[in-house]
This record gives sequence, C-alpha cells and structure tokens, in this order.
Amino acid sequence: MSIVNKVCVLGGGSFGTAIANIAAANSAEVMVWMRSEKQCEAIASTRFNERYLPGYQLRENLIPTTNLEKACLNADIVFVAIPSKAFRVVTSEAIQFIPKSAPLISLTKGIEHGSFKLMSQILQEIGPGRDVGVLSGPNLAKEIAQNQLTATVIASYNPILRKTIQQILDTKLFSVYGNPDTFGVELAGALKNIYAIVSGMAVALGMGENTRAMIITRSLAEMSRFAQRMGANPLTFIGLAGVGDLIVTCSSKLSRNYKVGYEIGKGHSLKQAIKLTGETAEGINTLKMVKEKADEVGVVMPIVNALFETLYLGGKAEDIASKLMKVAHAEDVEYMLGG
Repeated sequence: MSIVNKVCVLGGGSFGTAIANIAAANSAEVMVWMRSEKQCEAIASTRFNERYLPGYQLRENLIPTTNLEKACLNADIVFVAIPSKAFRVVTSEAIQFIPKSAPLISLTKGIEHGSFKLMSQILQEIGPGRDVGVLSGPNLAKEIAQNQLTATVIASYNPILRKTIQQILDTKLFSVYGNPDTFGVELAGALKNIYAIVSGMAVALGMGENTRAMIITRSLAEMSRFAQRMGANPLTFIGLAGVGDLIVTCSSKLSRNYKVGYEIGKGHSLKQAIKLTGETAEGINTLKMVKEKADEVGVVMPIVNALFETLYLGGKAEDIASKLMKVAHAEDVEYMLGG
C-alpha cells in the first residue's frame, strides 16, 4: 500500500472512537462517521465523546461527521465499527463512496443473524475484490482511553495489509500483532462474548475462583473445538484474539457481555439486564446462532447449551456450573502437538 493520508472510521461508539484517536496520532486526517447529529456536534466542540468514552480527549485531526459520503471520500483505508445488526446496511450504503483501492477493516465482533456470516465475509460480499481485514483482541476501549498498555491482532490473508495496519495503529501503548487466520481471529472475537455472559453470572452468584477458572478454561476448549469444525486454525485460539480476549472479557466489569451476565446472575430477566447495561451485548445474539449451528454440525458445546437453556428455556443460572460436572469426561487438551 501507499502512504496512508486519510483514514475513515464508520461508527462513533467506544472502540471505533478509540481506534480513530490512535490512528489520528499517526495519520494526517481521520474522519469518524456517526448517525447522531447531537453527538457529532458535541465531539466537534468539546473534543470528547462523553457518551462512550468520557474524559478521553480526542485529537484535533479526528473529524466527526454525519455525512457518509464526506467520511468515505478519498479514504485510503476504512475501519468499520458498526454493531452487527446494522453492519450490512451501513456498509452497503457506504461502499459507493469508498475508493476501490481502500481496504476494509472490521472492528465488530459478531455474527450476522440468518446467514451465520462474519463481518469480514459481509465486507467481501459488499466490496468484491477488495482487501479485507479484522482487528480483534483483548481491547477494552475504556482501558485504551486510560492509556493502559494494550495489544491487538490484525488478521488478513494479505501480509502487506497487515503491515500497513501495524504502521497506522502501533504506538508505545498499543501494540499490533499480525495473523493470517482471518476467519479464526474473527470467530474467536464473536464466540468469547457468549462465555463472558456466563462468567458475569458466575461472579454475581458468588461462585469461587476454582469454578470460574473451570468455566473460562472449558470455554476456550469449546470455542476452539467449534472453530476447528468451522474451518479455523485451533492454534489461533491460544493467542491474543482467543485466550487473551476471552480472559479480559470474562474478567472485567468493563465488558458489556460480562455486565449483562452479572445482572442476570443477580436475578434480573434478560430484557432487564440489557436495559440496565445500556449498550449492545453482541453475545446475546451470537448465542442463538452458535447454538443452532453447533446442533447442525454436531459439535458438543455444553456451556452454550446451558446458557441457552437459562436465557430462553427457563433454566436456572446457578445450575450452569454444575451441569459442566455432568459432562462425560474427555481429554483436557484436545490439540496436542505430535499427539
């Protein structure tokens, strides 16, 4: 790729804003598109996105706009940080304004309802022939805003694109690692949201550290087993996008999915829990789709089954951990090198 002079970020949520601000430190101009005129005006006048990242000062060369054409015009690269429900709609509208040479990078961790397509697959459909990538990892936006040391993964089959993203985003506080397994990295980012809900429930229910360690570890085994069946490299799941993202999402009160699970563990209904958290929890939608797909392809996923039963079939939250104890004993590590 040539030198990147203009970056476009579609979506003014917490992670989109954090990535835009990092890119602004290394790029000439960063345009951030958002729907809300009120939010756009507030950012332009105060240089803060108080709704999503309060107290995080934004650089002067980060320019908010509600004009989709203006945001995309002449962009050298486009990051898409739109929730999965609206991802296809927004990108389908934006693609007419994006230069054909501009790669498309997904920041969204989710699966499309009905098609079971990941966001990068949607981008490939909408922009055929373009370079596509995925940015994923243990990246809580509020910690990025607090200047906490953070690492992420750029996944793309194109090594030049991986290198370009590293140049755009790498700073002293934000390290970018490469991985060619786009599908595996993206699937890991979507799946871990399910298990963060379970982890939040476990904490609210007062379960011990042993129990929580069991849940997280068996979650990783379950994720990688499903991913391999779907065509991903299971070794991707021992990296930042897999175990790294799983640990932080299952352990932090900043995680939206964790917070939803915590409220459910406290006795609130799913609807009440979503309202209390006030943000999109991708794991809720992902759960239904993964349960259906796992049944279809014959992958055993005890945690997914137990959570689905709790949220949609009247099961008790406190029974999830005990149900794991009833699973037929299998091998601890399923992918032993040389085994």
